[in-house]
Amino acid sequence: MKITDVRIRKVAKEGKMKAVVSITIDGEFVVHDIKVIEGEKGMFIAMPSRRASDGEYRDIAHPISSATRDCIQTTILEKYQEILEEPAE
Repeated sequence: MKITDVRIRKVAKEGKMKAVVSITIDGEFVVHDIKVIEGEKGMFIAMPSRRASDGEYRDIAHPISSATRDCIQTTILEKYQEILEEPAE
């Protein structure tokens, strides 16, 4: 699996959520609404989710293995860091 595109939309309002991301996998499959969140131990991603009838949130799409999650998270957070370092227009 190769992440072939990462599109980041920074969130303007204050809070823990810093950006919303879409990734393209192998130029064939897109996952929208991945969130970049600032937690107590640093930045992490949250996969797209929906509230179930019991009030709990359940992921709509998610990686099966922790290695795949790490790959996706690392790629997204590196790209997010790049856009933070770009000069303001």
